[in-house]
Amino acid sequence: MSTLNIVTYPDKFLRLSAAPVKDIAGTIQKMIEDMAYTMYESKGVGLAAIQVGFDKSLIVYDVSQGEGKRSIQVLINPKIIESHGRITSEKEGCLSVPDLRADVKRAESVLVEGFNRDGNPRRIDAEGHLAIVLQHEIDHLNGILFIDHLSVLKKELYKRHIKKKIRGK
Repeated sequence: MSTLNIVTYPDKFLRLSAAPVKDIAGTIQKMIEDMAYTMYESKGVGLAAIQVGFDKSLIVYDVSQGEGKRSIQVLINPKIIESHGRITSEKEGCLSVPDLRADVKRAESVLVEGFNRDGNPRRIDAEGHLAIVLQHEIDHLNGILFIDHLSVLKKELYKRHIKKKIRGK
């Protein structure tokens, strides 16, 4: 397994829409392993393929990490079919948007369909933290970052922070 480089804001690659996965053999299986390893090494709970420079509709996630165990989950070509309610994700963060945590309004529950790593159909009725993680990662596959859900002022402050950081290199 390899640690992959995480693409960070303001890289335009993060704004691409991911292409559907058509073949789950070889390359995709290796990518799943590398993405999971990278997510764990980076202390994340989810990672979309687009975040590691791979423009395919694939996410890995694990919301059980805080409990001292690992249970990697994979969704290929995930789609949100339904969403209900509103919840605020407190201090949401993103591996591709470093140095920022913010409250984000999300759906309280979502119904997601996709395929597991074996190509079998998967349907997830998620609430709470899992619903937030799934929405966040599926947003990535559609070229949407969590900062897009923030106020104009918060976005501008973050953009200034990043410009200063880039100039300081």
